[in-house]
Amino acid sequence: MQKRLVLDEGQIEIILRRFCHQLIENHDDFDNTVLLGLQPRGPILLDKIVKLLEEISGVKVPSGYLDATFHRDDFRRRDFPLKANETKINFLVEGKKVILVDDVLYKGRSVRAAMDAMIAFGRPQKVELMVLVDRKLTRDYPIMPDYYGIRVHTLESQYVLVEWAEKGNEKDAIWITEKVKP
Repeated sequence: MQKRLVLDEGQIEIILRRFCHQLIENHDDFDNTVLLGLQPRGPILLDKIVKLLEEISGVKVPSGYLDATFHRDDFRRRDFPLKANETKINFLVEGKKVILVDDVLYKGRSVRAAMDAMIAFGRPQKVELMVLVDRKLTRDYPIMPDYYGIRVHTLESQYVLVEWAEKGNEKDAIWITEKVKP
């Protein structure tokens, strides 16, 4: 199995800082903005962004984790039951600007499900999407990110592998690899 490095630790750090400056530029003091990391892999990226935002701007941005497992359109179509992750939101999104944060945008199905799940916490004023990797040209739904780190063109047979040091990897890195065939 061949792996091709797409982003290394230094490049990821640059992207995260760019995200923070874009957010500050677009949301000023964040008085009406919240960030939600999409489970299961978005919370790691979200936590890094929230920490950097606080370092750069001195503002504590309200954030939480959103699980959309039971809102997925393929929930009942699998051979095995999906395991839900924790939803951790201690605020309403009613009238807020919400930024959904995830690591990879692929088909758009998770984002669509997340928007359905988010409605349980109120009707947002606006929803934006931030992803580290945009797998362009693979959408099932017309969903595009407002903020992206890198756009990659991949084949259906390929997989974007995101490795985080927080998950026991040597360092943060993003790879394109072949999908493992069952």
